[in-house]
Amino acid sequence: MKTRTLSGLIAAIATSSAFAAGPDIQITEWMYNGADETGEYIEFTNMGSSAVDFAGWSFDDSSRAAGSVDLSAFGIVLPGQSVILTEAAASAFRAAWSLDTSVKVIGGNTNNLGRGDEINLYDASGSLVDRLTYGDNAIAGTVRAQNASGNPSVVADLVPSTVTTGWVLASAGDSFGSYASSNGDIGNPGSFIYAPVPEPTTHALMLAGLAIVAAVARRRFN
Repeated sequence: MKTRTLSGLIAAIATSSAFAAGPDIQITEWMYNGADETGEYIEFTNMGSSAVDFAGWSFDDSSRAAGSVDLSAFGIVLPGQSVILTEAAASAFRAAWSLDTSVKVIGGNTNNLGRGDEINLYDASGSLVDRLTYGDNAIAGTVRAQNASGNPSVVADLVPSTVTTGWVLASAGDSFGSYASSNGDIGNPGSFIYAPVPEPTTHALMLAGLAIVAAVARRRFN
Protein backbone atom coordinates (compact mmCIF):
# COMPACT_ATOMS: atom_id res chain seq x y z
CA MET A 1 0.00 0.00 0.00
CA LYS A 2 1.25 3.48 -0.78
CA THR A 3 1.57 5.61 2.34
CA ARG A 4 1.69 9.37 2.65
CA THR A 5 4.20 10.99 4.98
CA LEU A 6 3.15 14.07 6.97
CA SER A 7 5.95 16.13 5.43
CA GLY A 8 4.88 15.02 1.94
CA LEU A 9 1.27 15.99 2.65
CA ILE A 10 2.23 19.41 3.99
CA ALA A 11 4.48 20.06 0.99
CA ALA A 12 1.76 18.98 -1.42
CA ILE A 13 -0.83 21.22 0.25
CA ALA A 14 1.46 24.22 0.26
CA THR A 15 2.65 23.81 -3.31
CA SER A 16 -0.67 22.89 -4.86
CA SER A 17 -2.76 25.60 -3.23
CA ALA A 18 -2.64 27.75 -6.37
CA PHE A 19 -4.25 24.94 -8.37
CA ALA A 20 -6.80 23.77 -5.80
CA ALA A 21 -9.68 25.72 -7.33
CA GLY A 22 -9.81 23.34 -10.30
CA PRO A 23 -10.07 19.54 -10.50
CA ASP A 24 -7.11 17.84 -8.83
CA ILE A 25 -6.27 15.13 -11.34
CA GLN A 26 -2.68 13.90 -11.15
CA ILE A 27 -0.43 11.71 -13.30
CA THR A 28 0.36 9.02 -10.72
CA GLU A 29 2.11 6.24 -12.67
CA TRP A 30 3.52 5.57 -16.12
CA MET A 31 5.35 2.96 -18.15
CA TYR A 32 6.68 4.13 -21.49
CA ASN A 33 7.39 0.70 -22.92
CA GLY A 34 5.78 -2.60 -22.00
CA ALA A 35 5.81 -6.09 -23.46
CA ASP A 36 3.13 -7.13 -25.94
CA GLU A 37 -0.42 -6.81 -24.56
CA THR A 38 0.86 -5.22 -21.35
CA GLY A 39 1.34 -2.05 -23.35
CA GLU A 40 2.78 1.24 -22.22
CA TYR A 41 0.32 3.05 -20.01
CA ILE A 42 -0.45 6.21 -18.04
CA GLU A 43 -2.43 6.33 -14.81
CA PHE A 44 -4.47 9.40 -13.88
CA THR A 45 -5.90 9.70 -10.36
CA ASN A 46 -8.53 12.03 -8.92
CA MET A 47 -6.73 13.38 -5.85
CA GLY A 48 -9.50 15.85 -5.03
CA SER A 49 -12.64 15.49 -2.96
CA SER A 50 -15.14 15.90 -5.82
CA ALA A 51 -16.01 13.75 -8.82
CA VAL A 52 -14.68 14.95 -12.19
CA ASP A 53 -16.40 14.54 -15.55
CA PHE A 54 -13.79 13.75 -18.22
CA ALA A 55 -16.06 14.69 -21.11
CA GLY A 56 -13.90 16.68 -23.54
CA TRP A 57 -10.64 16.01 -21.65
CA SER A 58 -7.59 14.95 -23.63
CA PHE A 59 -4.00 13.75 -23.57
CA ASP A 60 -0.94 14.60 -25.61
CA ASP A 61 2.78 13.96 -25.38
CA SER A 62 5.56 16.51 -25.97
CA SER A 63 3.66 17.97 -28.92
CA ARG A 64 1.50 19.73 -26.31
CA ALA A 65 -1.62 19.83 -28.48
CA ALA A 66 -4.85 19.74 -26.48
CA GLY A 67 -7.44 17.46 -28.05
CA SER A 68 -4.95 14.99 -29.53
CA VAL A 69 -6.25 11.92 -27.65
CA ASP A 70 -9.83 12.03 -26.39
CA LEU A 71 -10.32 10.88 -22.79
CA SER A 72 -14.10 11.40 -22.66
CA ALA A 73 -14.70 7.65 -22.33
CA PHE A 74 -13.45 7.77 -18.74
CA GLY A 75 -16.73 9.49 -17.89
CA ILE A 76 -17.16 10.41 -14.23
CA VAL A 77 -14.00 9.80 -12.18
CA LEU A 78 -14.69 9.63 -8.45
CA PRO A 79 -12.43 10.94 -5.67
CA GLY A 80 -9.54 8.54 -5.20
CA GLN A 81 -10.31 6.68 -8.43
CA SER A 82 -7.54 5.90 -10.93
CA VAL A 83 -8.03 5.43 -14.68
CA ILE A 84 -5.71 4.08 -17.38
CA LEU A 85 -4.74 5.15 -20.89
CA THR A 86 -2.81 2.48 -22.81
CA GLU A 87 -1.65 1.63 -26.31
CA ALA A 88 -2.92 -1.94 -25.89
CA ALA A 89 -6.52 -2.92 -26.53
CA ALA A 90 -8.45 -2.35 -23.31
CA SER A 91 -9.50 -6.01 -23.07
CA ALA A 92 -5.93 -7.25 -23.61
CA PHE A 93 -4.59 -4.81 -21.04
CA ARG A 94 -7.14 -5.95 -18.47
CA ALA A 95 -6.27 -9.58 -19.11
CA ALA A 96 -2.52 -8.97 -18.87
CA TRP A 97 -2.88 -7.18 -15.53
CA SER A 98 -5.86 -9.22 -14.20
CA LEU A 99 -7.99 -6.08 -13.85
CA ASP A 100 -11.75 -6.22 -13.49
CA THR A 101 -14.22 -3.90 -15.17
CA SER A 102 -14.27 -1.50 -12.20
CA VAL A 103 -10.95 -0.11 -13.46
CA LYS A 104 -11.64 2.25 -16.37
CA VAL A 105 -9.28 1.67 -19.29
CA ILE A 106 -9.05 3.50 -22.61
CA GLY A 107 -7.05 1.41 -25.06
CA GLY A 108 -5.65 1.91 -28.53
CA ASN A 109 -3.57 5.01 -27.81
CA THR A 110 -1.39 5.65 -30.87
CA ASN A 111 0.21 8.82 -29.49
CA ASN A 112 2.97 6.75 -27.98
CA LEU A 113 5.52 7.73 -25.38
CA GLY A 114 9.28 7.62 -25.84
CA ARG A 115 12.13 7.11 -23.40
CA GLY A 116 12.25 10.87 -22.90
CA ASP A 117 8.87 12.54 -23.38
CA GLU A 118 6.00 14.41 -21.78
CA ILE A 119 2.59 13.44 -20.48
CA ASN A 120 0.13 16.32 -20.77
CA LEU A 121 -3.43 16.24 -19.46
CA TYR A 122 -5.97 18.84 -20.64
CA ASP A 123 -9.49 19.63 -19.50
CA ALA A 124 -12.48 20.26 -21.75
CA SER A 125 -11.49 23.89 -22.26
CA GLY A 126 -8.01 22.87 -23.45
CA SER A 127 -6.35 24.13 -20.25
CA LEU A 128 -3.39 22.16 -18.92
CA VAL A 129 -4.35 20.23 -15.79
CA ASP A 130 -1.13 18.27 -15.20
CA ARG A 131 2.19 17.65 -16.92
CA LEU A 132 4.98 15.16 -16.33
CA THR A 133 8.21 15.69 -18.24
CA TYR A 134 10.57 12.74 -17.90
CA GLY A 135 13.69 11.16 -19.41
CA ASP A 136 16.45 9.36 -17.56
CA ASN A 137 18.97 10.23 -20.26
CA ALA A 138 18.25 13.94 -19.86
CA ILE A 139 17.26 14.28 -16.20
CA ALA A 140 20.03 12.78 -14.09
CA GLY A 141 19.10 10.36 -11.34
CA THR A 142 15.56 9.67 -12.56
CA VAL A 143 14.00 6.35 -13.49
CA ARG A 144 13.71 4.67 -16.87
CA ALA A 145 10.17 3.29 -16.81
CA GLN A 146 10.63 0.48 -19.32
CA ASN A 147 8.98 -2.82 -18.34
CA ALA A 148 8.55 -1.40 -14.82
CA SER A 149 6.37 1.59 -14.00
CA GLY A 150 7.46 4.83 -12.38
CA ASN A 151 5.80 5.70 -9.04
CA PRO A 152 6.09 8.77 -6.78
CA SER A 153 7.60 8.05 -3.37
CA VAL A 154 5.52 10.77 -1.68
CA VAL A 155 2.72 13.12 -2.70
CA ALA A 156 5.18 16.00 -3.02
CA ASP A 157 6.75 14.23 -6.00
CA LEU A 158 3.49 14.74 -7.90
CA VAL A 159 3.60 18.52 -7.63
CA PRO A 160 6.54 19.39 -9.93
CA SER A 161 5.88 19.28 -13.68
CA THR A 162 9.18 17.44 -14.18
CA VAL A 163 9.95 13.98 -12.83
CA THR A 164 12.04 14.05 -9.66
CA THR A 165 14.54 11.61 -8.22
CA GLY A 166 11.78 10.70 -5.76
CA TRP A 167 10.01 8.67 -8.45
CA VAL A 168 11.00 5.01 -8.20
CA LEU A 169 10.56 1.90 -10.32
CA ALA A 170 7.93 -0.65 -9.37
CA SER A 171 9.11 -3.99 -8.03
CA ALA A 172 6.97 -7.01 -7.27
CA GLY A 173 5.58 -6.88 -3.74
CA ASP A 174 6.66 -3.31 -3.05
CA SER A 175 4.75 -0.79 -0.92
CA PHE A 176 2.80 0.35 -4.00
CA GLY A 177 1.20 -3.07 -4.41
CA SER A 178 3.12 -3.80 -7.60
CA TYR A 179 3.04 -7.19 -9.30
CA ALA A 180 4.00 -8.85 -12.57
CA SER A 181 1.73 -8.80 -15.60
CA SER A 182 1.28 -11.97 -17.62
CA ASN A 183 4.08 -10.66 -19.85
CA GLY A 184 6.51 -10.03 -17.01
CA ASP A 185 6.20 -6.25 -16.72
CA ILE A 186 5.97 -4.84 -13.20
CA GLY A 187 3.45 -2.21 -12.14
CA ASN A 188 0.25 -1.45 -10.26
CA PRO A 189 -2.12 0.14 -12.80
CA GLY A 190 -5.46 1.38 -11.52
CA SER A 191 -4.64 1.22 -7.80
CA PHE A 192 -3.08 4.45 -6.57
CA ILE A 193 -3.69 4.32 -2.81
CA TYR A 194 -3.63 7.82 -1.39
CA ALA A 195 -6.43 9.66 0.38
CA PRO A 196 -7.81 12.56 -1.69
CA VAL A 197 -6.22 15.95 -0.98
CA PRO A 198 -8.68 18.22 0.91
CA GLU A 199 -10.19 21.32 -0.68
CA PRO A 200 -8.82 24.79 0.31
CA THR A 201 -11.46 25.38 3.02
CA THR A 202 -10.59 22.00 4.50
CA HIS A 203 -6.88 22.95 4.45
CA ALA A 204 -7.70 26.09 6.45
CA LEU A 205 -9.81 24.20 8.98
CA MET A 206 -7.15 21.53 9.34
CA LEU A 207 -4.39 24.09 9.91
CA ALA A 208 -6.59 26.00 12.36
CA GLY A 209 -7.25 22.76 14.22
CA LEU A 210 -3.55 21.98 14.39
CA ALA A 211 -2.89 25.47 15.74
CA ILE A 212 -5.50 24.96 18.48
CA VAL A 213 -4.03 21.58 19.41
CA ALA A 214 -0.55 23.10 19.56
CA ALA A 215 -1.80 25.98 21.74
CA VAL A 216 -3.51 23.58 24.14
CA ALA A 217 -0.38 21.45 24.33
CA ARG A 218 1.80 24.47 25.10
CA ARG A 219 -0.61 25.62 27.82
CA ARG A 220 -0.47 22.20 29.47
CA PHE A 221 3.31 22.27 29.56
CA ASN A 222 3.45 25.81 30.98
